[in-house]
Amino acid sequence: MKFPYRPVLKIPKTRMEKISDLIGGTFFLLSLVFVLYSWVDIPDRIPGHFNSLGEVDRWGSKYEIIILPIMGMFLFFLLSLFEKAPHMHNYPKRLNENNVEQFYINSRKTLNIIKNICLITFATLIVQIVRVAKGDIQSLGIWFLPIFIGLLFLVIIISLVQRSKIK
Repeated sequence: MKFPYRPVLKIPKTRMEKISDLIGGTFFLLSLVFVLYSWVDIPDRIPGHFNSLGEVDRWGSKYEIIILPIMGMFLFFLLSLFEKAPHMHNYPKRLNENNVEQFYINSRKTLNIIKNICLITFATLIVQIVRVAKGDIQSLGIWFLPIFIGLLFLVIIISLVQRSKIK
């Protein structure tokens, strides 16, 4: 069995990746600060789950909000590890020594943007859960889920188009 060409390269992060990490990390950290600042004002019951329309369909203990930052940090660290190993990602057969760096950067950028969209989504969700619990708003809104899914699809489509242009 012939193994695919996958060299391990040290390619520094692009400026866009650094800015994306800064934005995603800042939003996430600010949401944690918001929860800590609001903790005494958060009611004992908070939304535990939302349906596809953004309406609360389960209530739970206020301590459940701690799960989201833990999940967000786990996702951040896991995807950051995958970013550091682009040689393990999936590539077309046309990957070769002339285009390997372009493919690696394209794949890593895609993963970086998806990671930071997820961080910003977690941050937004954390803040909105607190706002719903306090009665400031009634739901996440009908557009929360479609915007999140749409952004993910948009990033993937743009990445695939860019990848198709790599010679």
